[in-house]
Amino acid sequence: MNDEKRIRLALESAETIAVVGCSPNPLRPSNEIASYLIEQGYRVVPVNPGHRRVLGVECYRSLTDIPEEIRVDIVDVFRRSDSVAGVAEEAIARRVPFVFLQLGVVDAAAALRMEENGIGVAMNRCILVDHRRLGIGPRPGSRNASREARVSSVSRKGTT
Repeated sequence: MNDEKRIRLALESAETIAVVGCSPNPLRPSNEIASYLIEQGYRVVPVNPGHRRVLGVECYRSLTDIPEEIRVDIVDVFRRSDSVAGVAEEAIARRVPFVFLQLGVVDAAAALRMEENGIGVAMNRCILVDHRRLGIGPRPGSRNASREARVSSVSRKGTT
């Protein structure tokens, strides 16, 4: 759990991220982070039973409602800790490779169950913070990729 190398690999190789608890409210952290992930070139699949669309895309009631033809590489969980066990079972059933449990979201038993089923887990971690901290740039083809390519690595690090 919280293995730096596995977090980096998950973020660098992922194409699609399901955001469980994604809110349509732009003032909510789940919306802000989902928007950031989209800007970085990831495909975001919102999951929230209370909404049909979030961020202009179809929103699903649960991970199990996402069509099988949509491969989910990472699940980012914005739910209370007492809801994690159910999300974990859905992630195991879908064979999702990696799950982020956002800051304040902690369920050690569910995390262990996921790890026992081959799922990498980042618990009590923010995907946006880790993405930036690890210096992972925008995915090729994202609207930020061309801008990032024009900025020198020195200025990207904030040293000039």
